[in-house]
Amino acid sequence: QVQLVESGGELVQAGGSLRLSCAASGRTFGAYPMGWFRQAPGKEREFVAAISSNGYATYYDDSVKGRFTISRDNAKNTLYLQMNSLKPDDTAVYYCATGPSRAGWSSGVASAYAYWGQGTQVIVSS
Repeated sequence: QVQLVESGGELVQAGGSLRLSCAASGRTFGAYPMGWFRQAPGKEREFVAAISSNGYATYYDDSVKGRFTISRDNAKNTLYLQMNSLKPDDTAVYYCATGPSRAGWSSGVASAYAYWGQGTQVIVSS
């Protein structure tokens, strides 16, 4: 079993930056790929970024490519999402997810992830 706790979400002005963190419990943290997803009010949950278990491979949705950076520190059991040049459209609850590698994890298939955090709210004001 893996437990995930996100933090770092807050209100920020457009053009600003935030770094989200996701602290994971369990000794299997370094064995699983991880991802960030987000859900805006009235919209479906969508893929943001994913990272391989060793951190060498990263994947991004086109909407955040060049602005967001996903990274992980396996020694600290922590996943990060550095968000720069934030836009009002980035407003959403952000979730981290992980689990045994399943088909689709790198392309943002939500069902490929077994464990989810409770989310952290990001609000970008214009």
